[in-house]
Amino acid sequence: MGILNVTPDSFSDGGEFFDPGRAVTRAETLFDEGAHVVDVGGESTRPGSDPVSKEEELRRVLPVVRGILAARSEALISIDTYRASTAEAALGAGASIVNDVTALGDPEMADLVAERGCPVILMHMRGEPKSMQQDPRYADVVREVRDFLARRAEHAMRAGVEEENVILDPGIGFGKTLEHNLTLLNRLDSLTELGFPVLIGASRKSFLGKISNEEPEGRLFGTVATNVLAYERGATLFRVHDVRANREALVVAAAIQGV
Repeated sequence: MGILNVTPDSFSDGGEFFDPGRAVTRAETLFDEGAHVVDVGGESTRPGSDPVSKEEELRRVLPVVRGILAARSEALISIDTYRASTAEAALGAGASIVNDVTALGDPEMADLVAERGCPVILMHMRGEPKSMQQDPRYADVVREVRDFLARRAEHAMRAGVEEENVILDPGIGFGKTLEHNLTLLNRLDSLTELGFPVLIGASRKSFLGKISNEEPEGRLFGTVATNVLAYERGATLFRVHDVRANREALVVAAAIQGV
């Protein structure tokens, strides 16, 4: 999954693809590098970020979704939003997947996803982006994240979402310390045992910088290492800025595992 932030303030590439034309060109590059899906988001969820209005979010994402599909009609697009109204408009414009960092926090989202019959990514986040990194604490981070995601998956299916359309995301970097992130990644099998596909979104995140002392643009190697190890532990989807390098590493890892 290639990341396409249509925002002025995302932590790594904020502003770089804020212009719709540049965003569409970037999406084509991501697909050419081997992305199966491009994830379009119009609101930054970096630590400390402020929300935008639903009108502004729609103004940012809809021209990009339409532009991508005009250039590449078969493209798979996910809409990175926690608002049912934005998801509905993006799905109507041709998006195929909903990526929800609040795991159906909007009470209308589950019914929408069930009605449309589309995949939905349910992510764990402690708190909200504005304050989530202010001293996050867990008694047992793996158990608490696992139990939360299991409950949200059950909630989705009770609303009519098909089991095969549920994808889980432990929310690396969302209300978690370095130790929390490393523990979740090391014990990822606890999540894959729930029986749903697991997505990892660790690309260029600050926990990697705390280990390597690199700024976001220098965290490619750490991202690749994280994703290969997550793949070994059962993850099957990877949300990344740098598609080509991660795809090549994962293809090689898959070949080695398949021998």
